[in-house]
Amino acid sequence: MKLSVRYRNLRPDDYHSLYKIWTETPGLTTRKADTQEGYNSFLRRNPGLSFGAEIDGKLIGGILGGHDGRFGSIHHLVVLPKYRKQGIGKRLVELCLDKIKAAGMEKCHIFINGDNPEGLKFWIENNWIERVELVMASYIF
Repeated sequence: MKLSVRYRNLRPDDYHSLYKIWTETPGLTTRKADTQEGYNSFLRRNPGLSFGAEIDGKLIGGILGGHDGRFGSIHHLVVLPKYRKQGIGKRLVELCLDKIKAAGMEKCHIFINGDNPEGLKFWIENNWIERVELVMASYIF
């Protein structure tokens, strides 16, 4: 049976549903930036680049997309486990990348937790390149 999935832009009122999915998803780490305020700020700074997937009005997945004027970035792609392997995550990525590219970006990045091999496998299978030659450094306030 084909699922009737509706894709749409994420809204501020999606936060609690999305946050619940994030915190229940192994391999996805939430941080201080993932508060309601941080989420709303991200949506304001990156209008039209983040998407949700819903079935019967219930959010079952989402993706946060943005850019810094030079490179695109994707954060927190997530789909509830019972809806995975049906192309929903792939479609969310396509929607996000189309908008990031339309904004003039030529490259997009995603950070994947080192202890999330299933997540890395998804990205590699969808033509993303693992950048093993890079090392990430962060300054934490």
